[in-house]
Amino acid sequence: MHILITDGNERAALASARSLVRAGHAVSVSASTSLSLAGVSRGVRPLRLATDPLQDPAAYAAEVGRIAQRESVGLLLPITDPSLGAVLEHRETLPAGVALPFPDLATYRAASDKAHVLELARSCGFGAPDTRIIATPGECEAAVAETSFPAVVKPHRSVVTVGAAWRKLTVVPVANAAECRRALAALPAGAFPVLLQRRVVGVGEGFFALRWGGRTVAMFAHRRLREKPPAGGVSVYRESIPLEERLVGPGLRLLEALNWNGVAMIECKRDQVTGREIVMEVNGRFWGSLQLAIDAGVDFPALLVRCAAGETVPRVRDYRVGVRSRWFWGDVDHLYLRLRRNGSDSRLGALRDFLRGSPGRDRSEVWRWRDPVPFFVETLQWLGLLKTRPPLTPRTTGARSRSRAAPTESAPDSGVR
Repeated sequence: MHILITDGNERAALASARSLVRAGHAVSVSASTSLSLAGVSRGVRPLRLATDPLQDPAAYAAEVGRIAQRESVGLLLPITDPSLGAVLEHRETLPAGVALPFPDLATYRAASDKAHVLELARSCGFGAPDTRIIATPGECEAAVAETSFPAVVKPHRSVVTVGAAWRKLTVVPVANAAECRRALAALPAGAFPVLLQRRVVGVGEGFFALRWGGRTVAMFAHRRLREKPPAGGVSVYRESIPLEERLVGPGLRLLEALNWNGVAMIECKRDQVTGREIVMEVNGRFWGSLQLAIDAGVDFPALLVRCAAGETVPRVRDYRVGVRSRWFWGDVDHLYLRLRRNGSDSRLGALRDFLRGSPGRDRSEVWRWRDPVPFFVETLQWLGLLKTRPPLTPRTTGARSRSRAAPTESAPDSGVR
């Protein structure tokens, strides 16, 4: 089968491409740059896609459709929320016969609505952060006055409509009322309702699943060990963990309540005090740390394609626990931010953590001996020597990473500590 993967500068695109090439498929990768992380991977055909899904979703979907027609694509894998949302909203632009192994637009939008997911998750057995929902901009001042800090400002969707275009929004941590007011004032009207949530202290954990035709085909779980920024953000070093009832039970009930079809990640925090899993959000697409699941034995991209092709796929639940995956340049950013802190003990500890490794279980996410070019491309991007899309503004006040060009959508981004 000929498969087209979008968003070639995302690490999830690279993991998907490597998986599907290994499975024997013809794989093309589209990106807005002539050289992209996944586009230079071994066995991949790179394609240039000029339209930005945020600026013109309809034109983006039309261009993807033209490429799919020209290249005789049989299956399309959009990687980021803007790309997937554009294609789902303009499904008619794809040629007949092109498989899009994701839920319909209404289901996807329901899972992307953080306020809706929060209520559904509670009923399925997850914990939820203390939350104040601000329905309109006019309710901001009253909500701020009644909130205990620190907190987080979370738009109800990650991608919202602003005029004729879309805008990608992030979660903003706020330490006090003044920061909260500024964060709320910066949001467009389409961001409302906005969730103002208590900051949860705990370890980040994720439950990942492939559900197809009402049947759970595969499951996986991981724990974040280091993040960028260090206080909480994108995972840069993580570990596979056992499937435990506190994640699996509520997670499967939530996906069933959403009538989900395809891959999904449920992002959680294990509350430091109670030990309960607190739901952050659902991501209905491939996630940044996808390579860890593949390395541990759950090849989500290959399994998803087999499901979409109509195969009867045996259930996959067993995988190697304790496997660790490291995004090297993200970890360098993590180290840089920790070294900026005051205190020699903190800096020595950061260096020890960075240099300490476990050769038997640690895997590099991007570097592979049999496919080294993506790492070299990412290195040039990190150094600012290769053009890529502009990175998102860092989510910590006054703390910028060394990276000049990190992929922008490679991991869920709850902003909750």
